[in-house]
Amino acid sequence: MQDSNVVRNLYTVPMKNMILLIIGLKGEAHGYEILKEIEKMTFGNWKPSHGNLYTMLNKLAEEGLIEPREEYRGKRRIVKYALTENGWLYLREANELALKSLYLAVQYHERLREKLRELGYGKEIAATAIDSYIELLDGIIDILEEKKRELKELKREKELRGTGS
Repeated sequence: MQDSNVVRNLYTVPMKNMILLIIGLKGEAHGYEILKEIEKMTFGNWKPSHGNLYTMLNKLAEEGLIEPREEYRGKRRIVKYALTENGWLYLREANELALKSLYLAVQYHERLREKLRELGYGKEIAATAIDSYIELLDGIIDILEEKKRELKELKREKELRGTGS
């Protein structure tokens, strides 16, 4: 059984990026939608409290990364959040860092899996799990190959314009 504090701590650090990602992909979102998406992203292992979420949303608004907008459904007030220009720029940088870190993270997890096996903590992987893992890796490879093509094209364009920096 997993310690709920350990699971919670795994997700609190990237919560800011998760919230910005959810809002960015949806265009705008209200608190309950964000809670449900975080729960999905963490496979139901963790859902921040309403208090923690709204504290983070207020902080993101103060930082100028999101913008709240009130709307009313009958007498019920709903606050929806959208990314600001600074929010999009922040998310772009976070995404670039995540892509750069992806390859390294996969390497570390593979090394950890091997170490766990060596120490007797590993378990045999079912064939269906292997298929899922291969599918996941294929998706990661596709993303990285596309990014590589985009960067090579960008580099070629810069070299043709004589702006190598």
